[in-house]
Amino acid sequence: MKRSALSRPGVAVVASALALALATGCSDSGSDSSSGSGSTGDKATGGKGATATVKALSDAELKKLIVGKGDLDGYRFAAADQSERFASSKEEITVADEKCAPLAYVLTGFAPGDSTAYVNTMATPVEAKPTASSTKSMEDMPDKELDDALNSITDTLGGTVTIVSLSSYEGDGAQKAMSSVSDAVKGCASGFTATAKGAKDDAQKFTKVEAEKASGSGDESVAFAVTGDADGDKIVVHGEAVRHGSTVATYYSMNLAVFLADGKPKEYGIPAELIKAQAGKLA
Repeated sequence: MKRSALSRPGVAVVASALALALATGCSDSGSDSSSGSGSTGDKATGGKGATATVKALSDAELKKLIVGKGDLDGYRFAAADQSERFASSKEEITVADEKCAPLAYVLTGFAPGDSTAYVNTMATPVEAKPTASSTKSMEDMPDKELDDALNSITDTLGGTVTIVSLSSYEGDGAQKAMSSVSDAVKGCASGFTATAKGAKDDAQKFTKVEAEKASGSGDESVAFAVTGDADGDKIVVHGEAVRHGSTVATYYSMNLAVFLADGKPKEYGIPAELIKAQAGKLA
């Protein structure tokens, strides 16, 4: 365990990152009407890719399409605790540079664009077994209890946790959402800062955005890695947006154990089998 992760400022960052990864905006359904190197181009100009008369799917329809129990072995799917959310809506998230907002939305399980409907879920490898959590704030814990709590988090998040989101759009809204993500990856290379509920002290600072090789799934896809500044330590999280006709699937993966563990962090990314399972349901 890194000792810097046990410092009081570091605890706040870890707690913020945990909330951002596991609790932010994560529910099994919801409605939201607010506002090249890492991507693959549009594969279709007709059919699912046509925009002239495209109608958005409803929340209920998306719930039937989002990946879940029975769709992929080795994972469990569940909503995060609503009381621990970083933000309950996109309106509560403030990004200093507006062009970077789509990235913040992907990293919080919300729709990247002005969607008509969206749903999301949290996918966790079954190897990462949940443990009993204390009701006491990390900031109020004595050092030993804090150490035990952080070790519990490391054990719980031994695998890569991924928030999967589906959002649906009218007309060419899905294409515009994808463009906004792609533009943000290119335009926010130096990072951005996201704040929830107007709490400046809880701002999450990301220092770098890099394009990554996209999965190539769907009609078009864009992938990226974001580096966060955690009190001098660096944590890298991964995101991808994939368009399937008028529906956009987003994936946000984080492995907190990589951040908390001693030694050189291992490489990880968005599980390919999860993207494949979701794509199969949208085909």
